[in-house]
Amino acid sequence: MRVTGRMLFALVLAVASLGAMSQQREDSATVSEIRIGNVMPYSGPLSEFGAIGKAEAAYFDMVNEQGGINGRKVRFITRDDNSDPATALELTRGLVEKDEVLLMFGSFGTPGNLATRWYLNERKIPQLFVASGDEELSRPRAFPWTMGWQPSYKAEGRIYANYIQAYYPRRKIVVLWQNDQFGRDLFKGIEEGLGDLNRFVVVDIAFDIADEHLDTHLSVLKQSGAEVFVFAGVPSTAARVIKLAAGFNWHPVFILNDAAASIANALIPAGIENSAGVISAAFLKDPSDPAWKDDPGMKDWLAFMDKYNHPESQNNSAALYGYAAAEALTQVLKQCGDDLSREHVMQQAASLRDFQPSVALPGIRMNTRPDNYVPIKQMRLEQFDGRTWQSFGDVIETAFTEGLKR
Repeated sequence: MRVTGRMLFALVLAVASLGAMSQQREDSATVSEIRIGNVMPYSGPLSEFGAIGKAEAAYFDMVNEQGGINGRKVRFITRDDNSDPATALELTRGLVEKDEVLLMFGSFGTPGNLATRWYLNERKIPQLFVASGDEELSRPRAFPWTMGWQPSYKAEGRIYANYIQAYYPRRKIVVLWQNDQFGRDLFKGIEEGLGDLNRFVVVDIAFDIADEHLDTHLSVLKQSGAEVFVFAGVPSTAARVIKLAAGFNWHPVFILNDAAASIANALIPAGIENSAGVISAAFLKDPSDPAWKDDPGMKDWLAFMDKYNHPESQNNSAALYGYAAAEALTQVLKQCGDDLSREHVMQQAASLRDFQPSVALPGIRMNTRPDNYVPIKQMRLEQFDGRTWQSFGDVIETAFTEGLKR
């Protein structure tokens, strides 16, 4: 077959057009729309954290009403994975291959994010601000398309260990931790932080999320004679544990992990008189804490909840987490300007400088670099006085860990 000049020109034009179409498909952002994918446990044992995704969806509704991001509307597509990693992978594939999302954002849980990490990195699709504190999800050299958001669970555990060493040295310690990757990581951080003082951890018990034997566990812990009790779990379980301990007339120093330390969702249900004195570490404000009633950022939060989300959820700490994460992603996309290639999105995510979410505690800022994929590396110790959280001590800088340097 003889190829004429006109045929050759048409062939070149067709190839160029296909390349442009491929690039548009790769970038998954049109002139008018940015598609963002997300998976959440809207059902199943961890459904209380589905409030994160609902708040993120509402946040982008607000952004769109205000004109979008750099003139583009956001299409936030969120799916229910029922806390199942296989389902998370299947849904993520669908969001990428059928819905053609630009990136995955804020998906909840360690197992689901680990299950999708290889797939997303092989396809060079950003997996941004995952809702997990597992250090494995912040390894830029091995997985340059996956970035965490919050302080790591191990770092949080080390904070509690350091607190115990400083204020309650050589006291007997017990730990009740949720039997999953989150609980194991936090407990491991405690062990790492205590070092030689691990011998003072007299009992540790792992419990399942649907455990029906919490009263038995609490009885064992009390009988150990421990004076310091560390809990790692979800708010609903924390409420039961605090109430059970009070029922046993057991009043140790009670340390509660950040994700469970909600006045509205844990401390009030447990009974204010039972919860007074609880210690935790945090990086976001508690929306149910009256100390923030005049805070501009929290006033904006309450107005947002009234207009875009369910008013009855305005005291939900998980919803506030979603709001803060969506605010951070919006900042990244604004920094991208008109270049919404996936590579540029990752470059901007790795170039945050002292960005402070409006609902972050004072002194908490986001900073990233190409070799630093943990945006928030600071926390503050606080104690519940029966009404509000009282911060004490300086802002704590969590260390850069080996997991980030591999």
